Order: sequence, then structure tokens, then C-alpha cells
Amino acid sequence: MTSTATTLDTPTLDIDQARLAKIQKKLTNPLLMPLFLFAKLPLGFMAGLRVKTIDTSRCQTTVPYGWRTQNPFRSTYFAAQSMAAELSTGALAMVAVELAPASVAMLITDLDAQFGKKATDISTFTCEAGDEIFAAVAETCQTGEPATVKVLTVGHMPDGTEVSRFHFTWSFKKRSRQ
Repeated sequence: MTSTATTLDTPTLDIDQARLAKIQKKLTNPLLMPLFLFAKLPLGFMAGLRVKTIDTSRCQTTVPYGWRTQNPFRSTYFAAQSMAAELSTGALAMVAVELAPASVAMLITDLDAQFGKKATDISTFTCEAGDEIFAAVAETCQTGEPATVKVLTVGHMPDGTEVSRFHFTWSFKKRSRQ
């Protein structure tokens, strides 16, 4: 059974603040995060993706505007924006999975995007759906059933201009013991 984690009585995860601080430090470290991207997401490394801020409710990521991310129309290529958008939701999901009391698999099952203005400067993507993501992970840990959550992330340039918005649907499933 698949459900969307949005009700007030959804399960919650007990957060180990020391582990959370350690994960936050790794994700925002200007040396460690690029190494992680190089090993696990080389295109993200090449594009220059960064995690600006992260906590249990919100994540901000950036993608620079420049020769590595530019399309022929002198704006940030949609694929580079997509990577930064996914990272803003995926980093929250990774933190939730890492702090979960059981082993949980995560996977994107759907995505939709809208593009507004041309991105001609660094773009910052903000996802504020950490509570929903953590609730979905807690639900799958408690029930053993898969849980899904649809989350929004919005990209802005430094002047506040919205460049794009993405909805990602994440699926979480408690792994069985082997």
C-alpha cells in the first residue's frame, strides 16, 4: 500500500542530534561534498552543485551559471537545474534515511517541472518539505509498507526571480532483512 504522508497523526522519527550535525557538516563542507559528488554523482560534480544549507525541514542547493551549465540560449541548461532541484529534495531524503531506525530504500518515481524565466545567474533551489519526507520514512519504518511523498522545490536567482519549480515524488520502502 502506498500513501502520501500529510496527515497530522503520521509517525515521526526520533532524531539523533549528534548524527544529524555530523551529516549536515559533511553535506555543507566545501571539500567533502564535492568529493561525494565526484564519487557518486559525477555530473553534479562537473556542474558545480553545492548544498548551501540543510536541516530536517529545509534544504537549499545551488547550481552556478557558466560554461559548464550553459545551454546555447545563454541560460542554465534544464538538466543542470534538474540536478540541483533533485539534490535539494534528495539530500533531505538521504538525511531521513540515514537517521531512520531501519534500512530504507529511496527512489524517485515521478517528476514534473515548470520553467519560468531564463536562469542567467547562480540558481538556488529551496525545498521546505523535510517534515513530509521524514514522516514518509517514519511511516515505512513503522508499517513496513512503502510510502510516497510529493515534494516541491523552487529555483530562484539572487534577485529573487523564479526560474523553475519542480515536483519530485519520492518512494521509500523498508528493506527486508537478509
